[in-house]
Amino acid sequence: MIRITDKLSLDPREIEESFVRASGPGGQNVNKLSTAVQLRFDLRRSPSLPADVRSRAAALAGARLTKDGVIVISASRYRTQQQNRADALARLVELLAEAATPPRPRKPTRPTKASKTRRLDSKARRGSVKKLRRKAAPED
Repeated sequence: MIRITDKLSLDPREIEESFVRASGPGGQNVNKLSTAVQLRFDLRRSPSLPADVRSRAAALAGARLTKDGVIVISASRYRTQQQNRADALARLVELLAEAATPPRPRKPTRPTKASKTRRLDSKARRGSVKKLRRKAAPED
């Protein structure tokens, strides 16, 4: 089992890996070997994750989430397959661990009495400046 948090873990059979050739510089190593990893995790059909974690993970995944609800993580940072596998898995675990922590509820706040008076004083000051700019009213 792949441990996400103390209470949450994934079955390794839920993760699908495929190896592709990495792009970019690297000479013969890049041209011959398939060292880059594409990790796929079916978020919608995963029995390991609760519904709230799934929805938060979908929001956090962003462009890495396909229309079918599969998270695709590509890793080609390292020269070896093993390091790229570990990197992709670590990034998936990090994403799911972040999704597992629920957001802190917002505590509604009110403006203080001092800030209200400051705001009203500045509005009054601004109004008096504008009043002084007006043309004087003609006297009869």
